[in-house]
Amino acid sequence: MRIFPFLCLLLFSLGVASRRSQEKKKGKGSSVSARVTPRSEDFAFSLYRALASEAPDQNVFFSPMSVSMSLAMLSMGTGSHSKTQIMEGLGLSLQQSQEAELHKGFLHLLQRFSQLSDGLQLSLGSALFIDPAVRIRDNFLGAMKTLYMADTFSTNFGNPEMAKKQINDYVAKQTKGKIVDLIKELQSTHFMVLINYIFFKAKWETAFSDKNTHKEDFHVTPKQTIQVLMMNREDEYYYIMDRDIPCTLVRIPYQGNATALFILPSEGKMQQVEKGLNARALKNWLKTTTKRRLGLCLPKFSIEGTYHLEKILPKLGIKDVFTSNADLSGMIDNANVNLSEMTHKSVVELDESGTVAAAATGEVFMFRSARPMTLQMKFNRPFLFAIVENMNLLFLGKVVRP
Repeated sequence: MRIFPFLCLLLFSLGVASRRSQEKKKGKGSSVSARVTPRSEDFAFSLYRALASEAPDQNVFFSPMSVSMSLAMLSMGTGSHSKTQIMEGLGLSLQQSQEAELHKGFLHLLQRFSQLSDGLQLSLGSALFIDPAVRIRDNFLGAMKTLYMADTFSTNFGNPEMAKKQINDYVAKQTKGKIVDLIKELQSTHFMVLINYIFFKAKWETAFSDKNTHKEDFHVTPKQTIQVLMMNREDEYYYIMDRDIPCTLVRIPYQGNATALFILPSEGKMQQVEKGLNARALKNWLKTTTKRRLGLCLPKFSIEGTYHLEKILPKLGIKDVFTSNADLSGMIDNANVNLSEMTHKSVVELDESGTVAAAATGEVFMFRSARPMTLQMKFNRPFLFAIVENMNLLFLGKVVRP
C-alpha cells in the first residue's frame, strides 16, 4: 500500500484588459449588496511586501483574493496551532463567529461573481483533485462544496504524468488557455491537489485609441532606460496627490463595477510607498471623488508572477502547515501529512481596449463650461497598480519592466 504524505495547493489567477471582443453573458446582476471579506486587505499588503522584498528590482503580480481564499479553505482542514496561524495571518482571531464570517464572505463573493453584468468577466473558483486510495473527511469535502462551490475530481497520483495532465488541462480550460502547464512535476507520494483560480477580463469604460500609442522612454532605474509602447489619452480622471504616502494616483474605471488604480511614487520614494500601503489608504483612494483633466500616458504591459508561497508565508507567521508540525486533522485521519507546495501564478495583460459608455461620456463634458488646464501625467518609471471590484482587492502588482 502506498503512503501519501503530501498535499499540494496550487493557485492561479489571470487579469486581462484585452483588445479582443468579449463574449456577452445573459442574466441579471446580483441584487445582493457587496461584502468585503473580513480584514484580508492588510494581509494582502503584507504579502505584497514579502514578495517584493524577494526581488526588489522585478515585476510583481499576484491575486490577494485567490491567496486569501485558498488559505481560508485550507483552514477548514486544520486544527489547533495550524488553524491559529492561518487565521491570525489573515488578520482574524480564532473565534467561531469570525471564522464563520470569513467563509460566509467568500461564499457571498462566489455567488455574486457568477451573476455579474455584461462588460465584465470575473470567475472565481476552486477544485480538488483527490487520490481515491485516500479517504478525505466527509465534513471537509462537504464544506468545500457548500461554502466554496469547489469541483471534486478523482485522480490517480500513482500515475503522476496522467495526474499532471488532468490538472493542467483543467487549469487551461478555466483560464481560456492563458495558463498552461501550471504543474511542472508531481510525485506518487502526493494524494491531493487543491486548485484555486480567478479569471478577470474587462474593457475600459472609455478606450485608449491605438492611434495614440507609440514608443517612449521608460526609466527602469535612473541609469537604465528602455523603449516601451505608451498609450495616451486626454480625459478627466479620478486623481489624488497623497501627502501621507508620497505618491500620485489615477483611478480608471472598467465596464462593470471594477476599477484600476495606478500609483506613481514620487521620485526615489518607491520603498516608502511600499511600506505605507495599507487597507485604510486603499479605501481612501477608492472613495475620492476629485477629478482632474489629465493627459495620461500609460504603458501597455503583459507581466506574470510565479511564487512558491511555502517559502513566503512563513515570514507572515503561517509556517506549521508546511512542516512536520502540521495539523491537518480536519481534512484527513493521518498525522503524517503536511502541505508540501503552495504555488501561485498570475498573469496580467493591459492595453487600449474599451468601449465608450454613457457615464464616461458624461464625465468628459462635466467640467467643460470653462476648460481646465490639462496636467500631463506620465507613468514612465516603476509604479504600482491594483484592480478592485466593489471594494474587493482582486490583484496587486508593481511594474518595473513593462
